[in-house]
Amino acid sequence: MRLPRTLRAACLLVATAFAAPAAAAEPMTVFAAASLKNALDEAGKAFTAESGIPVRASYAASSALARQIEQGAPADLFASADLEWMDYLAARRLIRPETRVDLLGNRLVVVAPKDATVAEAAFTPDWFSRALGPDGRLATGEVSSVPIGKYAKAAFETLGLWTQLQPRLAQADNVRAALALVSRGEAPLGVVYESDARSDPGVKVVGVFPKDSHKPVIYPFAVTAAAKGEGGARFLAYLRSKAARRFFEAQGFTMIGEGASQ
Repeated sequence: MRLPRTLRAACLLVATAFAAPAAAAEPMTVFAAASLKNALDEAGKAFTAESGIPVRASYAASSALARQIEQGAPADLFASADLEWMDYLAARRLIRPETRVDLLGNRLVVVAPKDATVAEAAFTPDWFSRALGPDGRLATGEVSSVPIGKYAKAAFETLGLWTQLQPRLAQADNVRAALALVSRGEAPLGVVYESDARSDPGVKVVGVFPKDSHKPVIYPFAVTAAAKGEGGARFLAYLRSKAARRFFEAQGFTMIGEGASQ
């Protein structure tokens, strides 16, 4: 028996009311250099609010993250603190080359605990001897693989300080670990990025490395070859937009390349 039209409509409304809710958007995962944490956390919240796509982030040294991606870790987007680790994945066809963009720049700085009485850095042997004292260590990243450590080593070599400072280094797994050593007063000096120094009120910048002492600090981003769905590409597009610019600049990054024109 055919139901009256009004009854059919009522049944439809009831069925709709009890229908299962629409599936939530699939989250996307970004593997990013530790120095990007504050800016990307804020950008991720804003992107999720706009797009409905949750952002999951894993922060560590670029070297560690690149090797995890190589071993099959499920990342949709990779953000490196130097060009070499992005090149590493590109050579293994683990990123989508058409999505790669050099998005951000940063500066290399010397930090000290906020209450330290150390003078402004002079980048001379005598200055570092006085600032470190007889037993103090200089915290930075591991110099053979972690980008901040590699930049620091290159800068000290250029400035003629490497032989003196190499035995005094406290080499950490990533830049935030090096920053923590200074913030906690366990190391009297550290070499980190300007963005990291801004993120921790427990430290102060006592010197900025000369630009010609090391290669420019550049952060390339790319969607991974194994990315699922459109989340990685959409988040990258958002990060390149004017809407995301404020999150990076607030942390001391500069937008470069295509990102600077957005």
